[in-house]
Amino acid sequence: MTPDAGAAGAGTSRLWPILVLAGCGATWGLTLPLIRIAVSTGHAPLGIMLSQQIIMAAVCAALLVVLRLPVPGVRGRLGLYAGVAGFGAVLPGYFTFLTAALMPAGVRSILIAVVPMFTLPMAIALGFERPDLRRALGVLLGAAAIVLIAVPDAGVADAAVPVSVGVVLLALVPPVSYAVEANFLAWRGSDGLHPFQLLLGASILGAAATWPLAEATGEMLALPPRWGAAEYAIFGAGVLNAMAYAGYVWMVGRAGSVFASQIAYLVTAFGVGWSMLLLDERYPATVWVAFALMLAGVALVQPRAGRAEEP
Repeated sequence: MTPDAGAAGAGTSRLWPILVLAGCGATWGLTLPLIRIAVSTGHAPLGIMLSQQIIMAAVCAALLVVLRLPVPGVRGRLGLYAGVAGFGAVLPGYFTFLTAALMPAGVRSILIAVVPMFTLPMAIALGFERPDLRRALGVLLGAAAIVLIAVPDAGVADAAVPVSVGVVLLALVPPVSYAVEANFLAWRGSDGLHPFQLLLGASILGAAATWPLAEATGEMLALPPRWGAAEYAIFGAGVLNAMAYAGYVWMVGRAGSVFASQIAYLVTAFGVGWSMLLLDERYPATVWVAFALMLAGVALVQPRAGRAEEP
């Protein structure tokens, strides 16, 4: 190989993680307005959540075949699957779909970025992290962003009513739940499972738990013979979420967790952009200030590049 060819190969190697980072951020950001479209015709949260679990399980099963990984066993791992399913899918999924029709998708995109700001105080309390002034300031900036979103009249221009404090609090349940999941995994470990193996077990368990609840409450997803925008959005959000997760796992393995953590900025930015493009949402100055504060907070809370990478 010539020196020029080697340099070109190295450049391409460095470019791939950047492209995947951007693609995953754009993909995950797109799921946020799709979720709002999905609930637009009255589909119930439990029914939509069940469909997402089934789609995720199917995609993970296919990826295990492609990667030639075995299907994980249940013995000794039921608690692990239950923790990931409960805090990473069932609880956040329910409140995500419950509040999707009550809050602009772009505002939800800003709130989802608060996950690391909830994760850090929990990790410090559990002894997984040490107090850090820089990161504490990031948590405060995130809190300020939440307050700005929750103040009266902080809704979009085309909203019939402003975003209420109650709705904001409900919309914060998913980020809190994801933070609990992160610390649960830090405490419990993953038993050496590949992320797709773990996600497959959690998705199957989550679907098994959600199915009877949806049946009992009459919230099973009733798909019409001819799909409309809501039905395509439900299916699309499930597939895109699985694809973005697959890309994220690849990125962690290829470029490290610190690099991959930057996806938080892109999910929020793309979520706001997609919502403006697809849903014609427009935001007052308070939301844009909250957007800037949240991104600054995420930048401060993220681990420094010098920290040890996850395996």
